[in-house]
Amino acid sequence: MGLKHKTADLKKRMREAVKGGGSKAIEKQKAIGKKTARERILSILDAKSFHEYDLFVEHAGRDFDMDKKFLPGDGVITGTGSISGHPVCIYAQDFTVAGGSLGWAHAKKITKIMDHAMKLKIPIIGINDSGGARIQEGVNALAGYGEIFYRNTQASGVIPQISVILGPCAGGAVYSPALTDFVFVVDKVSKMFITGPEVIKTVLGEEISMEELGGAKVHAEITGNAHFFAESEEECFDQIKQLISFIPWNFEKKAETFPKKPPKTRQYNIDDIMPTDPRQPYDVRDVIKSISDDSEFLEIHEYFAANIVIGFSRIAGQTVGLVANQPLVLAGVLDVDSSDKAARFIRYCDSFNIPLITLVDLPGYLPGVEQEHAGVIRHGAKVLYAYSEATVPKITVIMRKAYGGGYIAMCSHHLRADFVCAWPTAEIAVMGPEGAANIIFRNEIKNAENPDEMRKQKIKEYKNKFSNPYVAAAYGYIDAVVEPRETRNFLVHALEVSGLKSEKGPKKKHGIPPF
Repeated sequence: MGLKHKTADLKKRMREAVKGGGSKAIEKQKAIGKKTARERILSILDAKSFHEYDLFVEHAGRDFDMDKKFLPGDGVITGTGSISGHPVCIYAQDFTVAGGSLGWAHAKKITKIMDHAMKLKIPIIGINDSGGARIQEGVNALAGYGEIFYRNTQASGVIPQISVILGPCAGGAVYSPALTDFVFVVDKVSKMFITGPEVIKTVLGEEISMEELGGAKVHAEITGNAHFFAESEEECFDQIKQLISFIPWNFEKKAETFPKKPPKTRQYNIDDIMPTDPRQPYDVRDVIKSISDDSEFLEIHEYFAANIVIGFSRIAGQTVGLVANQPLVLAGVLDVDSSDKAARFIRYCDSFNIPLITLVDLPGYLPGVEQEHAGVIRHGAKVLYAYSEATVPKITVIMRKAYGGGYIAMCSHHLRADFVCAWPTAEIAVMGPEGAANIIFRNEIKNAENPDEMRKQKIKEYKNKFSNPYVAAAYGYIDAVVEPRETRNFLVHALEVSGLKSEKGPKKKHGIPPF
């Protein structure tokens, strides 16, 4: 057989392999609004950049008549490509082939491309759309999951790992996304749970739909398992491309720098954002946009634990990670969920050389029996640990309230912030003036002829003492008191002078965070 015939044979084999589960299975996939695995990869990557590997891999199952079945690519597509010119590794489970079920060969294809990503030190993107472990392959399917989980853990903090849930992801399969850096979900498409509705009904007698149990909104708003929520697959792919533009390829690199752009001050004027009434809330995202290049801000975990805001922006062309209390929600307090959210993001930024900017306005940790019993001590300590451990440039801006443990936790100088500035509106104290006055001046208020008037007088006295940044500045805990409009200039300079920062902690195998 000559080259011409061999080439024809190759093309025939390729046509058969790329059909996946066949036209009927593809039509069924599209009928419920889902793209095929191959379409998803091509939608994310730059045009004509995808190079596929292991197209002709076949499954090794021999039991339950599996030896008679042909599963193209064993239900997963793997390869490399680029996003805005940046190289990435990618895989997508193909639900049209045996429901995207994971067998040993399927898992080996995934682990091979993961190993490739680690070796090349480039991001890995995994698109999950699978019915779970291939039962016919028994323990080999479980072994496949174990090999993936191990690699997820080894790759953590070395290369960015992105999971995209575009179909079912159930049972043991959910732990791979949980071990990655960012999880993307799409409304009415993504489903994640350990045990499905039928098992829950059988064991507990509770009836619940797949959407209510583990739909996209559940994981974006309630569990916090999803970092990005989209209304459609197209919107999801745009989110992935935007994220990739902010983060570096690996832990040895820094994120790509872009030309410096001024904020859109007509829309986000920092002097107009802060209310004159210190009790009145405002949207801290407007403050972020008022100091960011082109007022661009990629928020992460937007719908989960909304009392704290995290995400990426650029200042003078450089990627920064923002952690900010949100006065619009629960007065910006720290609680169990917001502490977890912030701590994980801080550790991500530190792993990938992204400077941290912290915007502070909170009355402390959320009080109450429910929070205490939920472990707010342990969860709150994660923020302290993450900031203390971080060695990237750390810059803090205290805008208004910074009370009690919240002042310390939000990257104070005591946790080794490199630069701390405060606005003239900053209040730094053990607690709010009302509570403090009631404790400090309890006897004077109690014995006064007019207790209410005395309380007001003592609150005013306490405010005059602590409702400003100057006491903390006198001790050197604040480096500078700046006007709000000077905040961006302060940050630009701080980022410039800390660009070569190098810091190492004590020699040890690793610390033990309050997980």
